[in-house]
Amino acid sequence: MMSIKPFMSLNTLKTVYYSYFNAVISYGLPHAMKIFRMQKRIVRIMMGYKNRVSCRNLSIRLEILPFVSQYILLLMLFVVKNKNLFTLNSENHTKSTRQFNNFYQPITNFTIYQRGVH
Repeated sequence: MMSIKPFMSLNTLKTVYYSYFNAVISYGLPHAMKIFRMQKRIVRIMMGYKNRVSCRNLSIRLEILPFVSQYILLLMLFVVKNKNLFTLNSENHTKSTRQFNNFYQPITNFTIYQRGVH
């Protein structure tokens, strides 16, 4: 990004960001901290700031979601598009509560689940 910044406008840099880095964010969850730091570095380069400057306001000015926010958005979009994969509380019990129309969250014993014993 540093090598192309002097030759491109901010809008072109944003296009490069979305075409390359956005895909890395979508598929690179196992490397979350590395990606988060890389995103902050790219934002600082795009805006022409040094390493010690906070990226919060820079991301807002560029209209770029931070890594964590983008991950939450992707999860929410998955749930909305795949509602049929989830069970509602109303399907598991008949009592009318505030959470009646929320998604059902099964209670699992994580240790047993890890061992594969069901």
